[in-house]
Order: sequence, then C-alpha cells, then structure tokens
Amino acid sequence: MTSEDVKQAVIDIINDILPEGDCSDVDSAGKLRDQLDLDSMDFLDIVMELRKQYKVEVPENEYPKLATLDSCVEYLSPKMADL
Repeated sequence: MTSEDVKQAVIDIINDILPEGDCSDVDSAGKLRDQLDLDSMDFLDIVMELRKQYKVEVPENEYPKLATLDSCVEYLSPKMADL
C-alpha cells in the first residue's frame, strides 16, 4: 500500500466507526481525538479494525503514534506496505 492508500484506509475506518464524523476537512497534523471528538472506545474500535481488516497489531504503548492522520500514515505505512 502507498502512503495515500494507508491514509484512505484510516479515513475509511474512522468513517465506519463514526458515521456522523466527516474526515474530509480533518487537519492531517492535528490530533484526531480533538478534531473528531473520539473517545477512548472509539479509538480502540479503530485499533481493532486495523487488526481485523489489515492484520496490523498496534501495542498499547504505541497508541500515541496514532494521534494524528499524518502520524498514523507514518506509523502504519511500513506495517501495511505489503498489503
């Protein structure tokens, strides 16, 4: 997957988790939790969907690396490169 594919995958998961959320105007450098009013359960749902759909394991101590859309792409790109 390219970086753009990874970004779209994350956006698709967020849109599935938060159908009322709209990621089209999200600042990719801003914290997702603040911009989309994600609570901890929403965030865990995103992590679980990454595991379910893409077989990507994110250890709890690395959750902060998923704070922004940019950091998600940076962190997930190597893990999803072969998909």
